[in-house]
Amino acid sequence: MERSNQDSEMEFPQDFRCPISMEIMKDPVIISTGVTYERENIKKWFFRYKKTTCPATMQRVENLDITPNHTLKRLILAWQNGQSPSSSSSSSSSSSPSSSSCLSSFKRDEMMSLLKTLNSTPFKVTSLRKLREIIENGDEMKLDFMLLGGLEMVFRLIIQILADSSDFMVFRACEEALGVLQHLPITQGSDGKVIELFLKPEFMKSMVIILQRGSKEARVSMISILSKLANSDFNWNVALNDQGVGMFKSIFELASDEISTKVSSSSLQVLIKILDSSKESRSKAIEAGAMCTLIELLPDSNRSKTEKILLIIKLLCECANGKMAFIEHGLGISAISSKLFNVSEIASKICIQIFLLICSFHDPTNKVLEDMLIYGVVKKLVILMHMSGPSSTKNKTVDMFKKNCFFWSRYPCFPSELKEYLGSN
Repeated sequence: MERSNQDSEMEFPQDFRCPISMEIMKDPVIISTGVTYERENIKKWFFRYKKTTCPATMQRVENLDITPNHTLKRLILAWQNGQSPSSSSSSSSSSSPSSSSCLSSFKRDEMMSLLKTLNSTPFKVTSLRKLREIIENGDEMKLDFMLLGGLEMVFRLIIQILADSSDFMVFRACEEALGVLQHLPITQGSDGKVIELFLKPEFMKSMVIILQRGSKEARVSMISILSKLANSDFNWNVALNDQGVGMFKSIFELASDEISTKVSSSSLQVLIKILDSSKESRSKAIEAGAMCTLIELLPDSNRSKTEKILLIIKLLCECANGKMAFIEHGLGISAISSKLFNVSEIASKICIQIFLLICSFHDPTNKVLEDMLIYGVVKKLVILMHMSGPSSTKNKTVDMFKKNCFFWSRYPCFPSELKEYLGSN
């Protein structure tokens, strides 16, 4: 009786408990959904209560067969023996590594079993969710997953939506597969196969579909994957060849997310990485309407978000079509001017760099120069001119004033002291 009470107080691992009774299992069995239950509990569920669903997942079960889970039963017995009162005081330090080893062995066996049946099981969503839980346990499980061909299997599930994206279960399986992929190491050094798979056009097409129509969780997983790719030696020129415009439209939509600051910030960081590493990608982003979205996001953005947006605008303005898109928006100069000297030193420096870039654009109507004067840019830049100490940004600003002084000086609002400053310099 005393032993029974001590057993009931043990902190058993959650996997040892029956999902129905939440008690430790003595005779664990697996049903067709891959979930393990105590034999008597699941038999009552199926045959006494006439249920045809999986209690844990609520998925419909066509096959009511049950299979003994011998591996889990041995693991439970080994764990119980390691936690017995006679051994707890004298060998607790040695039993802990043994229990951990048994648990790892069980998880590995479970992963192998799930991978073997992943293609044939009708319960792919449940299997993938369980796989994600397993590989979250550590780098060793992630490595085993990849060595067992898990990466290729997950990739095949992701691109299945290209064949039938209207099938709800196919779509859900794809989303869960992305959740698994999110937790794997994605670097050129970890495994060349990873990058090779991501470069396939099928993956990029599937990715755009998920970014456009996937659940919020799936799109967050996709942004996480893209962030890892952006930090690796990934060839974005190849990846964006066909799907670049669609991908950028979806990422900018996430960047505009007003509910989740984390999603919005991560999306902007991904964009910075992509655009900074590939000039060809900037044309795709501009074609996707990047400049319009960024300028409209700017007024209500906080400091961190503002700095990211300004940096992206600056990267786009390094291209001729980016300058054109900025000027054609109409409110671009006003939006940037409102952030100059009002956010942070970093933000102000980027603002000045943007103005230097657009001033170099050939504009026969001189509308850019006129707007810079009207929206107070020229007046604000005078502050920079009076700052002590030389700097490359200050020198470039002086050159800009010298080049455009004749046009600006015709307006009454042009500072008279600046004429003297430019003349003396």
